[in-house]
Amino acid sequence: MYFSNMVKKLLFLTSWSIVSSGTLIVGLIFMYALNYKIKTVNLEFTPHQTNQPLNAIANDQTNVKGLTTDIEIGDARPIILAEFLEKYQSPLQPYPYWGQFLTELADKYELDVWLLPSISMQESNLCKKIPEGTYNCLGLGIHSKGTWGFDSFEENFEAAAKILKRDYIDKGYVTPDEIQDKYTPGSNGSWEFAVNHFMETLEYADF
Repeated sequence: MYFSNMVKKLLFLTSWSIVSSGTLIVGLIFMYALNYKIKTVNLEFTPHQTNQPLNAIANDQTNVKGLTTDIEIGDARPIILAEFLEKYQSPLQPYPYWGQFLTELADKYELDVWLLPSISMQESNLCKKIPEGTYNCLGLGIHSKGTWGFDSFEENFEAAAKILKRDYIDKGYVTPDEIQDKYTPGSNGSWEFAVNHFMETLEYADF
């Protein structure tokens, strides 16, 4: 009887050891598979594209919380310019088109991207107050004999960019205060102050 009980205990211990080992192995395999799956998902993560303004993206924590993937955002300048034009209800529409147009124009003539829209804001409240039929948003050629006229807003901004690059930037008139002395010599400093203000407003998207 004693021998029989010992055999039963040995069989029980052996069975328990086998079951425990099997459970442990299965558990390890499951944890490895789960960890592999998580790593695979992280590696395959692709940030979604969005047309939201930058401030909306920055404030949307659901897009970035817990992620270490670098999210590349495209050139923000056209978006900022479009929002600036829309904010002040400029007739330069559609706004996304003009945001892109002004950005490409600045790059073409190597100008500060905020310069032309800031001058336009000072001269004509972003093209809202111009001599009728002139499309002259930037105050070009305004004198006692008359005002320059253009066939379109695009032509006006192109001409202004070309003149600023050739007759100002390339000759050392770079900052608004330097440009003012030649662009509008009769100003008492208000032109420079306003243009600087709008350039800073655009630079920090503070509107």
